[in-house]
Amino acid sequence: MANISKASVPQFSVDVYQNEYLPEGGREVNAIVTVTAAGGGTIGAAVAAPHLYAPGQGPSAAVAIMVDCSGSMDYPATKMRNARDATAAAVDTLRDGVHFAVIGGTHVAKEVYPGGGRLAVADATTRAQAKQALRKLSAGGGTAIGTWLRLADRLLSSADVAIRHGILLTDGRNEHESPEDLKASLDACAGRFTCDARGVGTDWEVKEVTGVASALLGTADIVADPAALSADFTQMMEKAMGKEVADVALRLWTPVGTTIKFVKQVAPTVEELTDRRTEAGPRAGDYPTGSWGDESRDYHICVEVPAAHIGQEMLAARVSLVIPEGGRGGGGARNLGAQGLVRAVWTDDMAASTSINPQVAHYTGQAELAQAIQQGLDLRKAGDFDGATAKLGRAVQLASASGNADTAKLLAKVVDVVDAATGTVRLKTKVEDADEMTLETRSTKTVRVKK
Repeated sequence: MANISKASVPQFSVDVYQNEYLPEGGREVNAIVTVTAAGGGTIGAAVAAPHLYAPGQGPSAAVAIMVDCSGSMDYPATKMRNARDATAAAVDTLRDGVHFAVIGGTHVAKEVYPGGGRLAVADATTRAQAKQALRKLSAGGGTAIGTWLRLADRLLSSADVAIRHGILLTDGRNEHESPEDLKASLDACAGRFTCDARGVGTDWEVKEVTGVASALLGTADIVADPAALSADFTQMMEKAMGKEVADVALRLWTPVGTTIKFVKQVAPTVEELTDRRTEAGPRAGDYPTGSWGDESRDYHICVEVPAAHIGQEMLAARVSLVIPEGGRGGGGARNLGAQGLVRAVWTDDMAASTSINPQVAHYTGQAELAQAIQQGLDLRKAGDFDGATAKLGRAVQLASASGNADTAKLLAKVVDVVDAATGTVRLKTKVEDADEMTLETRSTKTVRVKK
């Protein structure tokens, strides 16, 4: 057996990019905060050889795989077979010692494996048993995603582990429970486990799938061709096995008189965090970021400071990383040792105070790009073709200017690009459902700023 060392917790670092200079009376301070986790001991090995870990050598984890078994999964029949194969591939990617369960989802949620309200512990035997149980999966019934999530939560919470993660696959709309019921389930599960969500085919609702992933701090994507499910599930599980620290929060402290206007993740995807704040003592608040492996993410922070005179300066915000009270880190808030400072300096140097930091400018454009795509597609569906053309044209312009080639390619399947630099486009008269849904699902994916 390969000699793999025990997991080490990654080291976190924080870098702040901003223009700290403000004109007299200026109050708005913008900063891009890059958070990097590096040096964890298991990532490459876990992905390359997930079964080489003895129990306890990788970070303790529990995973629930939720498979849509509604009647529409039989149309075409290959869809259900591909879903079974994909779930088997995900099970094969579990490293030894990981707790896991498989859930079949219709208008109710059923335990497929191991059953009895418990989790199995991954090893050669349980992986084989799980794959045997998958053969019995058949399609029939409705769709009530909230019930799947609540069962996953009950099962995952039964394990005393560091990482809790869900994978959810659906092929249809959530027609057998109200939007309010789904939201209540998401609210109940938020902060308890992370969840990646996938829509297979083209008959599902993008905003439902992306809403699940957003609320539970996971990823969302489309798998238009069911034959691609196994590769996608394997990749998702590999990333889940690479997570080493859960419940990490971005903690912002601000001085008296300073208010936070917004906090959002801007890379690798745009994710609004402002309304997810939980108070963390005097003038401090925590913003959830979910689970981390070896990776880097960027956050845009905007604060409003009191007006001041030329020559004055102040600390506008202090950024740190913690595992908050009540998180699965145990005990009190655990500080992860990384900190960054956001400053404000008032100057009469016009060139200094009007300069826009390149990172801030780039990610402001990426956030606008995501919004323009979503608004443009909504207007197109509503029949406002002039409005849709204007918004999608602006999206093409922003994608071109920022070098977001992947998004530019997706846009080109929905509009004919006349001039990318000016955003001059024409709506295509016929657009494949898969192309439109792919653009909408991936609209929040960003590119890092060019150094």
